[in-house]
Parts: sequence; C-alpha cells; structure tokens
Amino acid sequence: MFETYGGATRIYPILGDPIAQAKSPGGLTRAFRRAGHDAIVVPLQVKPAHIAAFLRMLDDVANVDGIIATVPHKFAALAHAATASDRARLLGSANILRRRRQGGWHADMIDGLSLVQAMTKAGGVIEGRRALLVGAGGAGCAIGLELLNAGATSLAIHDADSGRRDRLVTLLGAVHAGRVSAGSADPADADIVVNATPSGMRDGDTPPVLFDRLAPHMFVGDAITAPEMTPLLRAARERGCGIQTGVAMFEASVQLMFDFFTEAPAA
Repeated sequence: MFETYGGATRIYPILGDPIAQAKSPGGLTRAFRRAGHDAIVVPLQVKPAHIAAFLRMLDDVANVDGIIATVPHKFAALAHAATASDRARLLGSANILRRRRQGGWHADMIDGLSLVQAMTKAGGVIEGRRALLVGAGGAGCAIGLELLNAGATSLAIHDADSGRRDRLVTLLGAVHAGRVSAGSADPADADIVVNATPSGMRDGDTPPVLFDRLAPHMFVGDAITAPEMTPLLRAARERGCGIQTGVAMFEASVQLMFDFFTEAPAA
C-alpha cells in the first residue's frame, strides 16, 4: 500500500463547475490504493469557458493517465476524445477519459451503467419491465439508454422541459424503435421509476412523480446522493417498493471507473 504521494504518483483529475459536491475523489483513490496503484484523484474546478483549453493542456501532462468529467463538462470531454464507446458517441457526452498508448484519449459514459448495476444489486429486475424515467439531462440520457439496453420493454420519459424530453425520445427511439415515448409525473403504468433530476436535494422541491401513485410492485431508483434517502425513496419504501439509492449508484461507478482506468474488462 502507498501511504504518501510522490513524483511517481499517477494523477486523475475530476473536472467540474462546481466541484465541491463530487464524491469520486476519495472513493476512487482508495480503490487505486487497495489494488496497489500509486494514484490519486484530484478535484479541480474549471469554468466552461476554459475547459477546452484545459483539456488540451492535460494532453501534455505526462503523469495524468485519466480524466473524470462531471457537470457541465461531459460534452466537452467527448469532443476532446480521439475514440469513444458506442454509448458515449450515441449520447454525445462522456464522463471518463483514459489516455491511449498511441496518443489521445478514449472516452466512455458510465452514468447509466452505474444505475443499472446498482439497481440489479438491490434486487431490481429490468428485463421485461416498463420504466418511467424522470429527467432528460446528461445523466438521464445515459440512464434511459442503459435501461433499454438491459431489456426494459418500454421507457416513458418525463421532463419539465418538453423540448429536452422530446429530443431524448427521438434519440433513444432511433436505437430502440417502438419502445420509447413521452411520459408524465404519474407512475401508475410503470414497473420501474427512476429519478434523474435534482428534485429531492432540497426541502420543498417539487416531487419528481406523484407519490400517491406509487405501488408495492414497483422498483424505485434515485440518482441523488445527498440526502441518500430522498423524499421519493422514503415514499417508495413506505408503500412497499424496492429501492435503489444514489449512493449505491456512486459505489457502482467507482468500480466501473477503476476497471476503465486499469483497462479491466468493461461491461
């Protein structure tokens, strides 16, 4: 185990604006250290106006082996990559970059895969089920794709911004024809409900779905990490639903990032 950092330490910046909310630095650093890697993840706040130049600068920092991108830099991360996974190319964004031996960076987007893995570990069954996704932002796009890839028979998408919702319906419908539609805040027709919005982070937030329409056969997931038990998850548990927390999603993401950066087999 490495107890100190030195000139041989490999650096993995996590870039965001803001960045104080990022949970990955400590978790991924510990994962590296447990596996015997002399590496550290460092949070850096970079303004959107400077992100392209900053990424170009990292090209020439030889002890940076990978980059983690959080809000709002996931689109810029993909744009900077030389190669990318199919899901990152489809979604137009990436949250992890790995330096390639031949130069440049390889990108992937694991937000959706993290939620699917966390949901499955918590006992949720996706294959053959109808899903309602609330939130068509960057994380929502990735989650919607992976729910479909995991075998959800249908995906209804609800977002307060109808234009953003419709764009995601069109995007995902192009690869999963006939399985994607516009949804609403009423979860009555769903077997799986996922919140990919910030609703629930603050007291007084408008609920992402109608809580009184939740039923015991449903499985409910949330991407929010703080609080871990959001109002949605509390309401779901009170009604007998299975639940998956944002903290569990984060824990899944740490292993996925570790595998990506160490080039272990990826899902």
